[in-house]
Amino acid sequence: MANTDDYNAKLATIQAIPNEEVQEPTIPVEVALQEAENLYHWSLNDAETLQVVGITQSMIYDLPVRAGAAREAQSIWNKDYRSQQEAQKEWAVQAPLAYAMRTDLLQTMRFAYRKDDALLSRVSAITDGSGHADMIQDLNDIAVLGRENPDPLTAIGFDLEELTVAATRADEMADLLAEANGDKADPNESKIIRDKAYTHLKELVDEIREAGKYAFRNDKHRLKGYASQYWRKLHRRQSSASSEVTE
Repeated sequence: MANTDDYNAKLATIQAIPNEEVQEPTIPVEVALQEAENLYHWSLNDAETLQVVGITQSMIYDLPVRAGAAREAQSIWNKDYRSQQEAQKEWAVQAPLAYAMRTDLLQTMRFAYRKDDALLSRVSAITDGSGHADMIQDLNDIAVLGRENPDPLTAIGFDLEELTVAATRADEMADLLAEANGDKADPNESKIIRDKAYTHLKELVDEIREAGKYAFRNDKHRLKGYASQYWRKLHRRQSSASSEVTE
């Protein structure tokens, strides 16, 4: 079954996991996924023995399905996270240009409307406030004000098409800001699903490993397949480093 199929098959179960039960990965996700696949193949050979201690064959067969769902959830989160990072980089490029556009248009309007106190007052009102969201709103407000009062602008040779550009830029920057902030395609939501998918996988991995360690407690050859190689190697390196420091 493809990872996407595994994900769709498990999504409802994954989403139903209570937030307070969710575990964040404590080892690299790709390592956890590979270890789950390894455990599946290892435990298949011990299916009869594991059955005696409560691990059914259907539970073993569910391992690669849960791993596939977790792999797809990880890919979705990576995509969303990268999209946000890319949007942040694009915002860093586009924002100064948008601010410069706003400044230039406001200067143009102050000059064009210099003899009309009411219009100058509206221009001043646009300049109130600060921040990215305010800049975006300013561009749209400038476009609206200019369209409503075009004659003074055309009198100084202003191209009214620039108002359309300003309104379009406001829409584009609003979308880009939402993506950069993670509000449009929220990576936090996909991360929650990733963590829940990991939790769903880890619950079964832990259950099978615990049963395998008991069932094969007197069989070192089979027992080794029910331990995490990642943690075993890590502890070995830490022990080695500790011994070197002691010496």
